[in-house]
Amino acid sequence: MSELETYLAAATRDNTRRSYESAIRHFEVEWGGFLPATADSVARYLVDHAATLAINTLKQRLAALAQWHQQQGFADPTKTAVVRKVLKGIQALHPAVEKQAVPLQIGQLEQVTNWLGEAIRLGRERGDRAAELRHTRDKALLLIGFWRGFRGDELKRLQVEFIELVPGHGMQCFLPQSKGDRQLQGRTFRVPALAQLCPVTAYGDWIAVSGLSDGPVFRGIDRWGGISDSGLHSNSLIPLLRRLFTNAGLPAPDEFSSHSLRRGFAGWANANGWDLKTLMEYVGWRDVKSVMRYLDGADPFAFGPFQDS
Repeated sequence: MSELETYLAAATRDNTRRSYESAIRHFEVEWGGFLPATADSVARYLVDHAATLAINTLKQRLAALAQWHQQQGFADPTKTAVVRKVLKGIQALHPAVEKQAVPLQIGQLEQVTNWLGEAIRLGRERGDRAAELRHTRDKALLLIGFWRGFRGDELKRLQVEFIELVPGHGMQCFLPQSKGDRQLQGRTFRVPALAQLCPVTAYGDWIAVSGLSDGPVFRGIDRWGGISDSGLHSNSLIPLLRRLFTNAGLPAPDEFSSHSLRRGFAGWANANGWDLKTLMEYVGWRDVKSVMRYLDGADPFAFGPFQDS
């Protein structure tokens, strides 16, 4: 790869680049489309997958095709009237309720954290270094992810050398780039030290037992207690959390995802009187619509039926 290609690749987040490459491969190889594409072929592609792919997936495929044409210097067929009308028609004829991750409630967070604490103790007593390491890592990942409202990709991007820890007070996590940072300026996230369920203590314990001094914070651990040099794989976080929730005895663990931590924190903050501006600044949301997707409205019937006056 040339230096030019290296810098061009660095301008796009890894997750976005992989998903766009997959989308282009699906259009060109699996569906049999030709690039550069015509507006008619893109419209037919949408029609052929209207009943099988979610509308958000179709929009992601269009974004990938748009980027490919723009980068190659061709006219963007996804912006034509026919493609826009077909997409609108699909939305009308194939309505779907957006599926959201189940939020992790504060009581559930405490239940899982307590289970992890006991598992760490047992692993240490048995001399099972792999178990001690894995559970200590998972406890730090869970508590940091919840109390900072991090996305899964933000948790995976955390680097030891970009974290400043002050035991008993808090820590600062610098992320060189994240989903909302379109200018790639980086952002520092402050993590509070808490009397209970403390993410700062959990992180300090993980660093102490793992001996890490740089590189990814959260990594794979083999059966012998060997710690990987690379960070957790992008597809491993959801299975990790669901396995953890299963072991801790949470009901319906398969309904949780990495977004459950973010939704859980947003719900906790809302219930504890945080205003939208404070929550947006803390988590890093720029759009009120993004916040509202993570907040569940109050149930007007939660306190029983209305009474006639």
